[in-house]
Amino acid sequence: MMLSRAAESLYWMARYLERAENTARLINATQQLLLDLPPGAYFGWEGLTRIVGLDRLFQQNYATPDEASVVEFLLTSPRNPGSIQSCVRFARENCRVMRDVLPRDLWERVNSLFHASKRYSQPGLTRKDRRQMLQELIYDRQSVTGVLATCMSHDVAWQFIGLGEHIERADMTTRILDIQSAVLLPQQQQQQGGSDPAPALLWVGVLNSLSALQMYRRHAASAGSGDGGITGDSVLHYLICDAHFPRSVAFCLDALETHLAELPHNPDPLRALHGAQRRTDRATSEDLGPAQRHDFLDAIQGDLAHIHDAIASEYFHLHQRETALGVAV
Repeated sequence: MMLSRAAESLYWMARYLERAENTARLINATQQLLLDLPPGAYFGWEGLTRIVGLDRLFQQNYATPDEASVVEFLLTSPRNPGSIQSCVRFARENCRVMRDVLPRDLWERVNSLFHASKRYSQPGLTRKDRRQMLQELIYDRQSVTGVLATCMSHDVAWQFIGLGEHIERADMTTRILDIQSAVLLPQQQQQQGGSDPAPALLWVGVLNSLSALQMYRRHAASAGSGDGGITGDSVLHYLICDAHFPRSVAFCLDALETHLAELPHNPDPLRALHGAQRRTDRATSEDLGPAQRHDFLDAIQGDLAHIHDAIASEYFHLHQRETALGVAV
């Protein structure tokens, strides 16, 4: 049994840590895209703020959507609660108040992550320096995952951590996949489609950003096309529908179902979850094609928001009742 305020702290600790890692992956994916853009192609930095759902907040605080402003906004801005520094700070605070149920090693690693994140605001960072620092953050975040997996009892607290981690991971995977919507290819290359190698290079960058390229080539590329080529449709299908790759949407939804099955009072969250699973199970080539993929990814993000709302309503919005009655969930 666990108080709802404690469950919420653990849930959001996991979400913030996962969001920090995946924002780092998104920035690195963007930097790789810039290197692989074909002649005449254009990357719209304002599109990146829209992809993460923070375009209005960005416009309120920055005059020009150029690279320096967008990267600062996503990396260090205290005015952005979704920036990497903000996420690590929030995760650290939630970890601090829950130290009695978390492994001691976890607090030490999250605290180290917080102090390391302060380096991101130092002046004069090149793209290479930034990429290296973000890669280190990803590795440090994965060490946190290892501590939780091997040093913490898989009890109720663990289930709420798993809920936060996997709902955030699924959401951020769809946003990284949508990064292609910020790339404007020349008209000639749009018409060439799969015959032109430039779009394939962009999708390789997306796979690399999610540490998925090797597994994609092993499990999806050869099955998806006779020549083992990389296409947008096949990458989308793999990272949305594959049930075995840990960063795919389908895998995350299955993990959410496993965690919810261990918790009481779960009918409403499970109902919301099953709606999202039906959408991914029924994904068609048209859904994943260039004309509809942005709307399809938006629909999945809406499903995940619905799952979050159901979880929050069932497990977290009980603070006043707990204070009055001493009820735990």
